[in-house]
Amino acid sequence: MNFNKPTGLVLLNMGGPDSLRAVRPFLYNLFSDRDLIQLPAGAFLQKPFALMISLLRAPGVRLNYASIGGKSPLLEWTRKQAEGAARELGDQVVPYVAMRYWEPRAKACLENMKQAGIDQAVVLSMYPHYTGATTGSSIKDFEAAAAHVHPQLQYTIIREWYDWPDYLDALANRVREGLEKFHELVRDEVTILFSAHALPQKFIDRGDPYLKHVEATVAGVMDRLGANPWQIGFQSRSGPVKWMEPDTLELIDQLGAAKAPGVLIVPISFVSDHIETLQEIDFEFRMHAEKAGLPRFERCPSLNDSPDFLRSLANLVRHHAGSEA
Repeated sequence: MNFNKPTGLVLLNMGGPDSLRAVRPFLYNLFSDRDLIQLPAGAFLQKPFALMISLLRAPGVRLNYASIGGKSPLLEWTRKQAEGAARELGDQVVPYVAMRYWEPRAKACLENMKQAGIDQAVVLSMYPHYTGATTGSSIKDFEAAAAHVHPQLQYTIIREWYDWPDYLDALANRVREGLEKFHELVRDEVTILFSAHALPQKFIDRGDPYLKHVEATVAGVMDRLGANPWQIGFQSRSGPVKWMEPDTLELIDQLGAAKAPGVLIVPISFVSDHIETLQEIDFEFRMHAEKAGLPRFERCPSLNDSPDFLRSLANLVRHHAGSEA
């Protein structure tokens, strides 16, 4: 594929509520996805389950979103990432965003491309580490919508990029910026705690590569950084199932008990700020660290629309499109 004619650059992401009123229907969409949550009784009970759990959880989740401005910033950041990468790629590349659980959905994205006369595209999952629960679900949703809405579209998909060198460079740069927040006398002793979104352990047991991808990213970043102590934890665990371990909060407790001089949290599975960085890490984890006795708690900046990250996305798309030629 080359970019000498109009080409869509479609970024796939989770999406998030754009108002407090959108929280419950967003949660309903989320819990209706059988790629994310599979009930033992099968698809028949999925929607009743999604309705019940969204009603139960909506009040607490609304409070969390209210604390970060009343909506998710994920769409804003994903649009900036799409626009920035498209600028790097040239005038013929047109940016689009397709969210899985809230607007704009894949159907609307594809309708816009069709109306614009765009018949080729590169589709990029904004989850660097592949799991069927996120990337797999988003791709399946996009493919189904494309077949129905814009069957003439020729597209290629970037499913994973956990070891893309430019991405690792950009992430390592953000970690360096985070370490600069600590005094130089203790900076080398600060533990870098990479925090990834947890999955139910059964996903990993059945062969999902997510854990291996996260570990490879961490290894690549640490190769670029040096000798700081580091750990990997998993956050956002909920419900009665067995989750990936260790829990990020348990590692914070251990660091507090060991009298560590501080911790730098690196949101490893997130490429932009959203509820799990701005509320869960910045508020809940910070309060937990204070109770655990850690003298310093910091989070490295998210990748967001940093120029080196936008260049890394553009180079990734360029490399992938060249390999597909």
